[in-house]
Amino acid sequence: MSDEKLLRGRVLSFKREPDAINDSSSYDYIEDGAIVIRQGMIAAVGQFNDLSRKLDSNAIIIDHRPHLLMSGFIDTHIHFPQAQVIASWGAQLLDWLNTYTFPEETKFSNAEHAKKIASAFIDELIRHGTTTAVAYCSVHPQSVDAYFGEAAVRNMRMIGGKVMMDRNAPEGVLDTPQSSYDASKSLIERWHGNGRSSYAITPRFAITSTPQQLEMAQALVQEHPECYVQTHLSENHAEIEFTAELYPEARDYLDIYQHYGLLGPRSLFGHCVHLKPRERAAMAQSGSVAVFCPTSNLFLGSGLYDEAGLKSSGVKTAIATDVGGGTNYSMLRTLDEGYKVLQLQRQQMNPLKSFYWITRGNAEALSLEDKIGTLDADSEADIVILDASATPAMALRMETVKSLSEELFVLQTLGDDRSIVETYIAGESCKR
Repeated sequence: MSDEKLLRGRVLSFKREPDAINDSSSYDYIEDGAIVIRQGMIAAVGQFNDLSRKLDSNAIIIDHRPHLLMSGFIDTHIHFPQAQVIASWGAQLLDWLNTYTFPEETKFSNAEHAKKIASAFIDELIRHGTTTAVAYCSVHPQSVDAYFGEAAVRNMRMIGGKVMMDRNAPEGVLDTPQSSYDASKSLIERWHGNGRSSYAITPRFAITSTPQQLEMAQALVQEHPECYVQTHLSENHAEIEFTAELYPEARDYLDIYQHYGLLGPRSLFGHCVHLKPRERAAMAQSGSVAVFCPTSNLFLGSGLYDEAGLKSSGVKTAIATDVGGGTNYSMLRTLDEGYKVLQLQRQQMNPLKSFYWITRGNAEALSLEDKIGTLDADSEADIVILDASATPAMALRMETVKSLSEELFVLQTLGDDRSIVETYIAGESCKR
């Protein structure tokens, strides 16, 4: 029996970031296209008539016409232990953490609870077309084991790590500088490079880490430069003020992380809403990534992310849901809110840029564009099937749509999990 599979439909894959809404040279689009999959990898992409003639006689053909076939979505900042915190009312960042998040994360000392939430969490990602995520786990090593263990069952390319936090939080979610180092070291050895898993060294943010703990994070980065780094930066004015009180010698918020060697092309800084010019320059010089979390920034009242300012400073950017401060697992809903955040600043987010961002753009931010984020041959076969007429309102609007860009804008403005017809992980259909 052949393990060859062909998906038929309208195929869209980005080659680079689009310069404008009419930049057709930035992507490949095939009206009657096909993706050939072998052993979890994309073997070929092209016209259906050309590729179907070359198939093994026992190959499976799955016809997804008239739907759109794209690479799976990538979420670059999300909190796995906050699956039951999403939609918690009435607080800004620091109060929200203390009232909702930290008490919830204490539950992850229980391995069975962690496994239950990991399964439900990854179900939600797949249901919304997300095939790769970069997640914060809790302080407990068993939460990391549950997260990567469940991802391994689904054969997903996932990134994550245990948060390091040794102050300004309840006892049930604290570690120590040494225990955070020891546990992170053990988890790196267990999970980094194991199948499709990659580890992120994860000091939660400067407020919850002492200088001694950030020294331990620095040691981990020096010992494991192949790992990612993730933390939070300049999300909220009260957070920035408290951070300055804790680190009075720092020039600014970013300088804390810079002092401990945590900047670099594999470093992801969530939010970056209120950066100073020096911080932007340092991020650009180091190749660090600023991660835009629009639904979270709006929900928690944190502020408006300045994409144009960051880009003009040369800062690499990504986009993410930030569940559970973020209000939806859907990268489509995230794009919708991101468009509005930028509109408020007279910045435009055209639909080609939007779908580049949640596919190839986020893959480039993770230095993974050779593996995910496109439909190029030899890429991993993580694929999403999109229906821009999934609801009556969408179908009515689609009657007047005349271009690919218009269709994409309908998807990002009106779409949600109902627009995800199917999600393929390493070539296997996974949406339940």
